[in-house]
Amino acid sequence: MPEAPRPRKTPMVKSDDIVVVHSSDLHIDAAPVLNGSNGDDTSALAAVLEAAQRVGADLVLLAGDTFDSHRQPAELVAQVGEMIAAASMPVVILPGNHDPLVRESVYRQVLSRAADKLHVIGMTHNEAVNFAEFDLEIWGRAHRGYGDMVPFERIRARRTRWQIAMAHGHYAPEPDRSTRLRPAWLIGDAELAATQCDYVALGHWNRAVDVGNKSVLAHYSGSPGLARTVNVIRLTDAGEVLVEREPIGNRFRA
Repeated sequence: MPEAPRPRKTPMVKSDDIVVVHSSDLHIDAAPVLNGSNGDDTSALAAVLEAAQRVGADLVLLAGDTFDSHRQPAELVAQVGEMIAAASMPVVILPGNHDPLVRESVYRQVLSRAADKLHVIGMTHNEAVNFAEFDLEIWGRAHRGYGDMVPFERIRARRTRWQIAMAHGHYAPEPDRSTRLRPAWLIGDAELAATQCDYVALGHWNRAVDVGNKSVLAHYSGSPGLARTVNVIRLTDAGEVLVEREPIGNRFRA
């Protein structure tokens, strides 16, 4: 298995580059278990937004399972919306297998609080969010139910200088889809390569690691409570794509 990018030891130099923070699997829940939080249901989100502020991020991407389920109290969902509304940068969410776009989706209430700061792929935008000021497009296929699906069943042609794809599922170099009795939401090497994106932001794994055959940069961020980092993607004016890991705040129990 390829190694994850190492956490950076020196601060990034602020420039005109585009800086994107990628995280996933926050599993916000009224009874937190998976997110590693210490009694604060929104601590994972706070840690991600604080890290994004610290590195001067232009965008934050949350690649699935932001919520552990849709069965959350209205007060918690409202708090999440208010936190995103107060963020200094837009947030793009791709719904995952825990928080798919079903009728009772929490995102309907989150959107009412987050105003124009939040973009939910599959809800506010069918499959892509265009940030014209950065000549950057973020696209992905949202989970719309709890059954199996192919995250990269359709590939979107590039329309902007920069393009980032998001997907929530399990990486396997050569996926075996001969049975769908157990949903796996598989993502293979050929599908990653076919995106031809500058970066693929993946979710579903709790550890930070890069995957694929290196024809494109494809990374899992890991869950913030377990990886204890977020991925920082820098799109440079010279055309480079740099990926590093930023340690998050000390909000989680050891």
